[in-house]
Amino acid sequence: MSTLHQEIEKHIKKLVHPLKDEDELLEVLKVKLTKKELKLLKAWAKGDSTEVIQSNLSLDDTRYGELSGKLIKKLNQEKTKQAICI
Repeated sequence: MSTLHQEIEKHIKKLVHPLKDEDELLEVLKVKLTKKELKLLKAWAKGDSTEVIQSNLSLDDTRYGELSGKLIKKLNQEKTKQAICI
């Protein structure tokens, strides 16, 4: 099982500063992401399977793909990277 830090680092293309601690990180992510995007990121960090995530978040394959893409895009935005780093 990976942590939220590891999951975020996995999806960000270029991270030049270390991430904030877990509590601060969650506070920033609550502002930057939608509730579903945050739930998706947490589920990825827990190591849940795609099927479990889709079931828990009531997503079909298409919507899951769209949500995943938007989440990764947001994590790679410069403003988001600045907010989640020290």
